[in-house]
Amino acid sequence: MLRRGSGGLPREVGVLAVVAFVVALGFGIVAPAIPLFARSFGVGTTAVGLAVSAFAFFRFVSAFGGGSLVERVGERLVLATGLVLVAVTTGLAGLATSFPTFLALRSAGGIGSAMFTVAALALLLRVSPPTHRGRAAATYQGGFILGGIAGPAAGGLLATLSPRLPFLLYAGFLLVAGAVALVLLRAPDVVGAGAREDPTEPPVEPLPLRTALRSRAYVAALVVNLGIGWVLFGVRNSLVPLYVTEELGRSAAWAGAGLLAGSAAQALALLRSGRLADTWGRRPSLVLGTATGTAALALLVLPPQTGVFLLSMATYGLAAALLASVPAALVGDVSPARGGRVVAVFQMAADLGAVAGPLVAGWLTDVASYQVAFAASTAVVAAGLVAALALPRAQPRT
Repeated sequence: MLRRGSGGLPREVGVLAVVAFVVALGFGIVAPAIPLFARSFGVGTTAVGLAVSAFAFFRFVSAFGGGSLVERVGERLVLATGLVLVAVTTGLAGLATSFPTFLALRSAGGIGSAMFTVAALALLLRVSPPTHRGRAAATYQGGFILGGIAGPAAGGLLATLSPRLPFLLYAGFLLVAGAVALVLLRAPDVVGAGAREDPTEPPVEPLPLRTALRSRAYVAALVVNLGIGWVLFGVRNSLVPLYVTEELGRSAAWAGAGLLAGSAAQALALLRSGRLADTWGRRPSLVLGTATGTAALALLVLPPQTGVFLLSMATYGLAAALLASVPAALVGDVSPARGGRVVAVFQMAADLGAVAGPLVAGWLTDVASYQVAFAASTAVVAAGLVAALALPRAQPRT
């Protein structure tokens, strides 16, 4: 039997949230140093961008393989192996003496990141009871958000001391997170697709991906996660700072204030959103989240105003709190067994949005305007609203 922590959640959920915090904190520390360190090799701006995107690209293309590995050997081993792989490649990247070596190590780190992310989410959804799945996803995402808020401030300071130092520090954080995962994630982890918590129960096979794709709930989760990656991990970080300085005529500090407002609103609303997903229902929670996110982005299509911009960021943060928990809970409802590949494709949807969003929005800004780029992003989020409205009103019992 799984051990329960506070609020009826399995203890493993708290452990995964702590691991997520450590990983996000370390990533936030190293993020400001990546372009500076790449520049130190004397390369151009395009090469610097390649150093940033290589990690995300290899994370995307290797996620499905990581999901297959989860189904074969179990979440705990894949999770810890992924963390160690990112730790080793990050530490060696900080010691690299040439740009090709640095780029290759960053690419390999993306593979480890995919292994960790897919395994952690698959384990979270497997151990969480259906009545608490939204709260479990919200708790896990809360670790990422808090670490992501704390990391960049320290990272900028450390990068001014030495561009190599953040990489070595991040590697150390990841080794700690891997050790925590191996020691504290003690849930039964029988090798094979038929792994189960109670040996008296018949084995539960992972849901085939083809079957999952016939579920409207799973397709809705994919579409919404694509929008989250597009806006939250893509456009918000790439286009918003330029919009503030070039369109609003404000300093970069105002861009930071907007991003902080969004992150703070998301962090404050996250646990409440998880409870809402479990008690109010998946469909109404998803409709509310996607409708709020669509309205928040539509504000940026209006003529530029600083107040409207800050309102948009804060409102989207509230929407992101719901959209960080409800889609994951839907995936767990569809595939409650060890569904590595089902979880992997769900994660790939967000990664695809994070890669495509900045490219498409940046191109639209160049050929048209910021408002057109934000309108396209609003349409992507609105597609999630359409998918949410298409869900049956009475969700089947899991």
